[in-house]
Amino acid sequence: MSEKSQFQLLKERRFLPFFLTQFFGAFNDNVFKNALVIMIAFRVAEDQVDILTNLAFGLFILPFFLFSAFAGQVADKFEKSMLVRRVKIVEICIMSLASLGFYLNSIPLLIFVLFLMGAQSSLFGPVKYGYLPEKLDNHELMGGNGLVEASTFISILLGTILGGVLIALDSFIPISIAVLTFATLGYLSAKNIPLCAAAEPGIKLDWNIWRATVKNLKIIPEKRVVFLSILGISWFWFFGSVFLAQMPNYSRTILNGNESVVTWLLTMFSIGIGVGSLLCEKLSGRRVEIGLVPVGALGLAWFGFDLYWVSTDWSIVEVQSIGWLSFLSMNGAIRISLDLALIGVFGGLYIVPLYSLIQERSDANKVSRIIAGNNIINAIFMVVAALLGMVILGVLGWSIPQLFLITVILHVVVCIYIFTIVPEFILRLIAWLLVSLVYRVKYKGLEKIPTKGPVVLVCNHISFMDPAIVMGRVRRPSRFVMYYKIFQTFGLKFFFKAAKSIPIAGKNQDPEMMEAAFASVREALADGDVVCIFPEGGLTPDGQIGQFKKGIERIIDETPVPVVPMALNNLWGSMFSRYDKKIIKRRPRKFMAKVELIVGDPVPPEQVSADYLQQLVTTLKDQAEIANPLSGKSSAEAEKTD
Repeated sequence: MSEKSQFQLLKERRFLPFFLTQFFGAFNDNVFKNALVIMIAFRVAEDQVDILTNLAFGLFILPFFLFSAFAGQVADKFEKSMLVRRVKIVEICIMSLASLGFYLNSIPLLIFVLFLMGAQSSLFGPVKYGYLPEKLDNHELMGGNGLVEASTFISILLGTILGGVLIALDSFIPISIAVLTFATLGYLSAKNIPLCAAAEPGIKLDWNIWRATVKNLKIIPEKRVVFLSILGISWFWFFGSVFLAQMPNYSRTILNGNESVVTWLLTMFSIGIGVGSLLCEKLSGRRVEIGLVPVGALGLAWFGFDLYWVSTDWSIVEVQSIGWLSFLSMNGAIRISLDLALIGVFGGLYIVPLYSLIQERSDANKVSRIIAGNNIINAIFMVVAALLGMVILGVLGWSIPQLFLITVILHVVVCIYIFTIVPEFILRLIAWLLVSLVYRVKYKGLEKIPTKGPVVLVCNHISFMDPAIVMGRVRRPSRFVMYYKIFQTFGLKFFFKAAKSIPIAGKNQDPEMMEAAFASVREALADGDVVCIFPEGGLTPDGQIGQFKKGIERIIDETPVPVVPMALNNLWGSMFSRYDKKIIKRRPRKFMAKVELIVGDPVPPEQVSADYLQQLVTTLKDQAEIANPLSGKSSAEAEKTD
């Protein structure tokens, strides 16, 4: 597997033109939107400002309800680079109409243009997120999505600032030149996007908007983890839109700040989400690591609550509104700034793995339609967020900090619900933390594990940490077959059940449990799952690879699937192994030691035998590169002599 940084993608044609195209698009959207918002604020009657502002927001969101489903069908049916170019041509036409609106100083025309921009964005979204899994390998998805999310929020910030500056010049020429220029740059970059084969050319387009939307939404629940990931993403947009929509009024009424304070706070948030998005690849080890999602969720809750807390204690004596430099000199300002920045950081850690998971786990011929469904649900959540703000602030008359608190409480409830019904998020977090905090795992050959379909993984068994290491490094969820007494360990049984582990007993101990275990393995493989077994039947007592039991042969006889051999190395001697024979004598060893997980080529079912698999695992073990510090020999040699 390549160890290149995500930034290397910016040098490659399969990514850079697409990256620039989506950057210019997001940038241009926000140049125009902020220019329009400022025009509404300063050039219409005061009693119409709120009406027109909310109308503009509604008309921008409306196309995501109307056209996303159709856009998803189109994105799956046709070649994507051609679609991107056509969407960008449409953007140039829309910006030409916007220039006319600026020239005429016509708010109604510009609001209509905003509706057209929403329609264009709803068409681009499914193509955008459907393109990435086509051109990026699975181990590049986190990095690619991280770059896209980081650039999107930075472009939002820069576009918002530029739109405000240009419209303040009180001339239609600068703003018109800007929006037309960036639309043209987007088209020119789109011309260099490489061809991308149609996902499902035979799909029949449904021109009935309502029927297409219902049909699209029915696709989403087909895979539960994908559906709940979409709900998680939509919740992020709910959470984020509540906080970001209130920033202007929060700055004005709570902080007594002027426009520069709003810009400063939005800058902190945008930089934070950019940093968080880019950190995902490094923290995940270049794989789709959904264990980061609970980390992101916890950070959003913690720093969202802290923003509420510090805001309730905020007091200011200045009569006139203050600028951002004066704001930063005040007690608590740095804390507020860091809260928003860290909400952004943890927001990036939360949302990037979810987008990557959807792209990885969705059927390849349905990715764009699933993204379209995601956009529909996102829009619904954002509208509900706006309604919540109206009720809390307008009807009930509560404060903005209280709105933040209510949002945080709802966030905690939603996350507990999602993580409870899909424990894979928490289990991956636990495995990721255990492996990251206890060992430094070096892996080789993970790409040899089939990305789809049933497969059995077999591995030598050195320590109690072996399943956590395998779970933390193998990208696909795995069901482990484990000795029933370990499965029933007090305090751990809940996690083993949540991971859908399969308890097994020996024939002489509990023949019914043994048969039930084989039945569960058959069912799992029939469902296309990954099953991992340790054929030695227990931990090695001396560091050597023990005799493989014949159970693996029965499994493959009953369900002929590929078997992937794996070898763990340099765990012998740790406190989780049986190096110390008595538990009371075991002490921490090999903390942060380098551990290897070596994966071999898949073995066809007709070649599977216990002896042959044992030989393959032993051969993989002999390829170990890390020396065992207990003896100074290679780990393979040390484990044969210890």
